[in-house]
Amino acid sequence: MTYLVLVPLSIAMGLIGLGAFFWALRNDQFDDPDGAAERILTPHAGPARPRQRAPGVGSRTTDRS
Repeated sequence: MTYLVLVPLSIAMGLIGLGAFFWALRNDQFDDPDGAAERILTPHAGPARPRQRAPGVGSRTTDRS
């Protein structure tokens, strides 16, 4: 009885994982796997500049007037 549940469940989970892998391939998630590993070892001139954000996006302050 449990095999009637576990076998289809394991096949479904495998297909979901396979679908996630193909999604990652299509969306260039594996574009440059060695670049990040090498970039952390190379020295750079200084700290990276923070990204510019649009006004009001991601701010933690609230106006309580």
